[in-house]
Amino acid sequence: MPKISERANLMPASPIRRLAPLAEAAKRRGTKVFHLNIGQPDIETPIEGLEALKHIDRKILEYSPSDGFLSFREKLVGYYDQYQIKLSPEDIIITSGGSEAVLFAFMSCLNPGDEIIVPEPAYANYMAFAVSAGAIIRPITSTIDEGFALPPIEKFEELINERTKGILICNPNNPTGYLYTRKEMNLIRDLVKKYDLFLFSDEVYREFIYTGSPYISACHLEGIEQNVVLIDSVSKRYSECGIRIGALITKNKSLRSAVMKFCQARLSPPLLGQIVAEASLDSPRSYAIHTYEEYIERRNCLIDGLNKIEGVYSPIPMGAFYTVVRLPIDDSDRFCEWCLKEFEYEGATIMLAPASGFYSEDGLGHNEVRIAYVLEKSELKKALNILQKALEAYPGKQ
Repeated sequence: MPKISERANLMPASPIRRLAPLAEAAKRRGTKVFHLNIGQPDIETPIEGLEALKHIDRKILEYSPSDGFLSFREKLVGYYDQYQIKLSPEDIIITSGGSEAVLFAFMSCLNPGDEIIVPEPAYANYMAFAVSAGAIIRPITSTIDEGFALPPIEKFEELINERTKGILICNPNNPTGYLYTRKEMNLIRDLVKKYDLFLFSDEVYREFIYTGSPYISACHLEGIEQNVVLIDSVSKRYSECGIRIGALITKNKSLRSAVMKFCQARLSPPLLGQIVAEASLDSPRSYAIHTYEEYIERRNCLIDGLNKIEGVYSPIPMGAFYTVVRLPIDDSDRFCEWCLKEFEYEGATIMLAPASGFYSEDGLGHNEVRIAYVLEKSELKKALNILQKALEAYPGKQ
């Protein structure tokens, strides 16, 4: 029998989606599952986007340009301008979700064997995209006791060698909810400039910042304009995960030309998705305000509830809609499986994401989980109660 590729063997399974069959089995048993495991917002998509989808007047659903519709990119220039990110339409390439933007960035910037430095815990699929490009992630670990702040910049410098090509950050962060400070961003800028590295910056959660601290985009950093690759997506801010529309943004013309080759090879980003996303840019400010205020209330409800449970600790996330939580358990993978296979309380259970999947090194995150607060407060309170009951009953409690 022919063997599959080594790349396929190295490709990590999703730490979130691999539990999906257990959740489906629980539902078939009649158990209600509270999904705290994945960043799928429950807030309604803007009506402007939905109406555009309902009233498409095209007679042919055609290919779009490989870099996306010009009208969409022109409107995005105005969107980014409100965040003091000054762009032209040519700086923006529309992709099939933020995931494709990361993949194309890696494929265009990294040779097989090249290395990128990534603060962890980190979005699990970054590893999959690196494997696809033949690149190597060099992790640098932040800790829950430090609130997942950026590790000392000296730790980054210790990892830099002749194969190092870039640094990847997610700001605000998935999975921790951490928001990098201006000082931390300036330290990253100085390192990128000193070693002439790429700075890949995933900023899909910029709308969700819950402190008085300003949003510092990689595009705000002076002196490294040609080094920055900004990753974006409409999935979270408009609750449009399923339309698969993202963007890769860079002022580096050579890099844009390289990325366009990959864009042309896959022909075009989703037509219907672009129509919905472009229309959603016309949603009123009240939509964004409502969404923001709802997540603030959910965050407060969740964090207050978590830290009242004996042995449980979560720092206060400053952005996005996730938090990493330390639990008094022996193994987060085992606990998350146990909740779906063996536990229920009043006919319900919870689905969490084991934090081990957000670290590269075995053993890290063994007593941590990521929780997405994408349920309304009444549901969050029920889920918190189930978590408390599960921890009381779990045989591997520490």
